[in-house]
This record gives sequence, structure tokens and C-alpha cells, in this order.
Amino acid sequence: MYTLLNGFYKYLTQKDEYCILILGLDNAGKTTYLEAAKTKFTKNYRGMNPNKITTTVGLNIGQIDIQGVRLSFWDLGGQQELQSLWDKYYSESHAIIYVIDSNDRERMPESKEVFDKMICNDYLSGVPLLVLANKQDLPDCMSAREIKPVFQEAGHLIGRRDCLIMPVSALTGEGVDEGIKWLVESIKRNGFVRPPKCDDT
Repeated sequence: MYTLLNGFYKYLTQKDEYCILILGLDNAGKTTYLEAAKTKFTKNYRGMNPNKITTTVGLNIGQIDIQGVRLSFWDLGGQQELQSLWDKYYSESHAIIYVIDSNDRERMPESKEVFDKMICNDYLSGVPLLVLANKQDLPDCMSAREIKPVFQEAGHLIGRRDCLIMPVSALTGEGVDEGIKWLVESIKRNGFVRPPKCDDT
């Protein structure tokens, strides 16, 4: 009897799980963004002090539950030598968050080049894409409106997938919840192409 009830409970409480990759150059604010998302959507979660967040070597993993689904985030290191490992995760991902340091004009061409290489990978075909113009709290940063044309040059690579470029500040949390909510809707719409994993909670 216990086994039957336990199985029924698991069935009722299981959530569809989606894996989201957080990519971008080192120092773009990927880990700070992940901490901001966990803080916004996880009750009683106290995020890491942004001053103590260091460059990611390898990956950070985080989860949030929202709108009846579980999002598992894989925040991958953005240093040049680590970018070659990104494609090991592509086939299991349901969406990409690409973070841009909008205050670093000098590295914008490098970020665009890395983005183009990433987005044309066959394993990411049709996967929803959220491009974040981060660090909008800084006075001299590029606006999302300035950044958009640069990345829209890759329109032929982006294709017909759901795609949104939006301004955020991972440090202040501005724009974080809107982006995550958009991502959830896009992932659900894309579920017939890339179905979720079932997660027993």
C-alpha cells in the first residue's frame, strides 16, 4: 500500500525539468545573473554577495521552480579555453541564455564571434534564445537598442526560433524576472521539439 501511495505522490509532485545553458564571455555577469534569478524565484534564498563572486572555472549549477516546471541552469565558464567544452552540453539543453557585458565595448566583436559559433551548432537548432545586455546599471554601457543590430546580423543563424534581446542588470535584479518568465513560455511552446525531462521531487 505504501509503495502505491508513494508512487502516486511522486506522480502528482513530479515536475517537467528543463535545462538552460548560461553562456557568454568571462566577466559578462553570468553567475551574478544566476544568483539574481535564484534570489527572485526561490523563497528564503539569500544569494551570494556579488563582491564574492569570482570567475567560473568549470560550471555552476542552480535550480528554480516556476509555473509548475523546474529550470536547471548550467552556468558555464566563459574563458576562451573553456568555450571548447560548451558543445558537450548542447544536446541536453532546452534553451540558451547568452549574457553580454554591455559595458565592455572593446570585447563586443569577440562576444559576437563566440555567439555566432555557438548558435550555428546543429544541436541548438530551434532552441529558444534569450540574449541579455547585462550591466545596464553602469552609466556608460551600451543600450540594448545599440547591441541589438550587432547580434541581429546573425539572423540567418538564429532562424525561426523564439529569440529575445533585452536589457538587464544582474547586480540590481532589474529585468531578471521578465526574462525568466519569457523563457519558460518559450520552452513550453518548444516542448514538442525538445520535450522536458521528468524530475521526481
